[in-house]
Amino acid sequence: MKNLFISALSILLFMSSTYAVEKASEARLDEVVRRGVHVMPFDLELTTHVFSKLPTGGIQKVIVKNPKNIQQIKLIREHLAQISCQFQQGNFSNPAKIHGNAMAGLKDLKKATPNQIKIVYKELPNGAKITYSTEIPLLTSAIHQWFDAQLSDHARHAISGHPHH
Repeated sequence: MKNLFISALSILLFMSSTYAVEKASEARLDEVVRRGVHVMPFDLELTTHVFSKLPTGGIQKVIVKNPKNIQQIKLIREHLAQISCQFQQGNFSNPAKIHGNAMAGLKDLKKATPNQIKIVYKELPNGAKITYSTEIPLLTSAIHQWFDAQLSDHARHAISGHPHH
């Protein structure tokens, strides 16, 4: 019965995650860009963040707009490799530096104990990605909220990916 409840809750969370995210105000977008320069080494204007929600988490990609831009690909890979290691240790300080401590989902992500969220970094030909997965519905919800907050705050430089099944 418990597994049925968790499965139903996961499906509901996943279905609710497919709705559009409202873009933050222009002032907020400008503020996030100003803060992001101190955390993300790559150029937001030359890259795109892609957030794809999954029933048990999601995939965060950062890709270059021009696949010949080797320098930006290198910077993306360095940054995502670094933050994936930090996140595995429960250190979500970089998102807080950009988006603030009240960022949706961040409080619950910070409370996760090691190994409650599987975090896997992988290089892509045009950038890199981090896959987040968990069997804990509260943390799945936190990942989805966190993705929505990033989509809102990075609206000029981010898109929602297609849901994966």
